[in-house]
Amino acid sequence: MKMIEVSVVIINYNTANYTINCIKSILEKTSNTLNCEYIIVDNASKLNDYYLLENFIQNLAKTTKISLIRSHINTGFGTGNMIGINEASGKYIACINNDVLFENDCLSVLKEFMDNNSNVGVCGPQAFKENGELLPTIDHFASLGRELFGRSFLERINSKKYPKRKKLYSNPQKCDFVAGSFMFFSFKAFRNVGGFDTNIFLYYEETDICKRLSIQNKDAYLVPSGKFIHFHGASTPKSIYAKIELKISLLYVIRKHYGLISYYILLTYLQLKYFFSSLLKHKNWPVFIILLKQAPLSLSLKHKQKIQPLNHANRN
Repeated sequence: MKMIEVSVVIINYNTANYTINCIKSILEKTSNTLNCEYIIVDNASKLNDYYLLENFIQNLAKTTKISLIRSHINTGFGTGNMIGINEASGKYIACINNDVLFENDCLSVLKEFMDNNSNVGVCGPQAFKENGELLPTIDHFASLGRELFGRSFLERINSKKYPKRKKLYSNPQKCDFVAGSFMFFSFKAFRNVGGFDTNIFLYYEETDICKRLSIQNKDAYLVPSGKFIHFHGASTPKSIYAKIELKISLLYVIRKHYGLISYYILLTYLQLKYFFSSLLKHKNWPVFIILLKQAPLSLSLKHKQKIQPLNHANRN
């Protein structure tokens, strides 16, 4: 039997139509010569959404190596991917958001690049919005400097260390990390750093794992010859809860990688920022309250998830 070259992992959470269209686009654009497996993790979606996806995958499984794993609880981005990766057998792992459509054969492009660059731990293709507009696909590590001074300032003072995010590159570009919407890992490098940090429920997973890869001298690269469309935000709609989760994850990552001094400087800055912004925008008040409590992981959405039914006995 031919070895699996790429294991594709996709998470579904109450957006089965996006997941189905994503899978269809991958199968349509990916070369038949590339031996792939597809692992879909349903993160405790509502039953109607899950059954829609299940029926699609059952039919597809007759001709494609694809499986569906149903989690009984919403585990978030990192843990959801880890559930799928635990079943993966490929040399490479592609963690792909379900609100993605392929423009070309991204998997073959990225595999070829990784085959020829053993120093690279993760890479990603170039993202575009649905209207064709460029969507930034590289970013700089979450850090105290980035949060206090902003990305544009860092890019102006040191363009070599901080390459421009809002630029259409024609050649592969080294970066701190690639967007979490499409991350193509060497499985060996991914395994060696322990995979995604499952303490993080949502946001900043990519900066965290790429920071750990960089410590192991494994680089991150944008490979712009691969192209995809990202319906940005479709899988995680904006809300005050999402904004709170952003701050919880950010402060966790800063403390983890830069220590207590950086953590407390950033925490104080955010507390002041959201205190004054809350005076003008009352919807920011809950964020300020969470920051006053120092935004601990115990207040993450991870701990507010409810167990969902798993089996067919629950069908009406």
